[in-house]
Amino acid sequence: MTHDEERMTTPSFPPLNDQMDLIRRGTVEVLPEEDLVRKIERSIATGTPLNVKLGADPSAPDLHIGHAVVLQKLRDFQDLGHQAILIVGDFTAMIGDPTGRSKTRPALTLEQTRTNGQSYFQQAEKILSPTNIRIVYNSDWLGGMTFAEVIAESARFTVSQMLERDDFHRRFDEEAPISLHEFLYPLAQALDSVHIKSDVELGGTEQRFNLLMGRSLQRDHGQDPQAIITMPLLVGTDGVEKMSKSLGNYIGLDDAPADMYGKLLSIADTMMPTYARLALFRREEEVVAFERGLADGSIHPRDAKRTLARDLVARYAGPDAAARAEEEFDRVFIRKDAPEEMPEFAVAGERSVVDVIVEAGLAPSKGEARRLIVGGGVSIDGAKVEDVNALCQPTTPAVLKVGKRRFVRLVSA
Repeated sequence: MTHDEERMTTPSFPPLNDQMDLIRRGTVEVLPEEDLVRKIERSIATGTPLNVKLGADPSAPDLHIGHAVVLQKLRDFQDLGHQAILIVGDFTAMIGDPTGRSKTRPALTLEQTRTNGQSYFQQAEKILSPTNIRIVYNSDWLGGMTFAEVIAESARFTVSQMLERDDFHRRFDEEAPISLHEFLYPLAQALDSVHIKSDVELGGTEQRFNLLMGRSLQRDHGQDPQAIITMPLLVGTDGVEKMSKSLGNYIGLDDAPADMYGKLLSIADTMMPTYARLALFRREEEVVAFERGLADGSIHPRDAKRTLARDLVARYAGPDAAARAEEEFDRVFIRKDAPEEMPEFAVAGERSVVDVIVEAGLAPSKGEARRLIVGGGVSIDGAKVEDVNALCQPTTPAVLKVGKRRFVRLVSA
């Protein structure tokens, strides 16, 4: 089957203005917009959907609501009748995207990237439609290239062009190491666009350089260059850094509903409009009205945040789970009751509370466990543990609470 035959045909599409209104919503940049307009007009005239590309390097197995920002834009294109192509960068993940990095990222094996990619699919299905999507691995074409072919493609770009990237430029100025293979990452991503004949590529704002390289390489290969769309980056729950699992400031798509609810309630009041816009995809006019209500006091921040938390859980786990998550949060953090469900930990004989905390996975070290006790953050059945040398020997099940959110039910071994 030829590439053109693989494209899903649709008898009709929404009018140009309707498509552009949805496509522009929430974006940072559409570049060049006139190219995208031309492509959509051609798509409407021929009844042929656009190939809309999103590359995802499965360097880690977990997705969070920051990833959902660009995934939702891909879903918008699906809803307009276009062909979504999700490229799992199992090959490029072995290089590691250097974007935003201050040092070379450790390489992964192909097996690791494939395992992570499978998890990525399962989580992305919470957002993407299964009906008009192709999921492909870029090792299928990059892995078979000869060294001569790589040299030929590399010759199309210069080192000075690569050093225009902010992260490479900064590291060069700081005399920090830049491995030669990192220069190949943008080239590999651009080759993906050539291989699938991408009409549109999506990415976060930090991907702008790589997306533009795709346009350049497609032009060199005689293809109509892709339009690019950049999406904003969601700040994490700490309100400082970009959402990241490694920084612990994330809300995972696979988080338990109660955890997702509680994490959103932890954000600062000033961040609520941003989360309404980027995590819940509210229309801009709704967000502006929300901001106005918070500013003039007609919307109470506490009630607004609870609504956002319920809506976020409902989006990924359903309204029933959202209602249960809110009730669970109120029981544990407002009424100070223990959660209905928690893991069990068997205690054999008389044991140090410090040891139990560490072995139950509620603290990473004995030093941290002692610090939590001294700070008043440990209790057993509601009674605060004040002695770092305290012992416990549960003859009946007892609830050990560490910090605000960590619980375990102690049982006799």
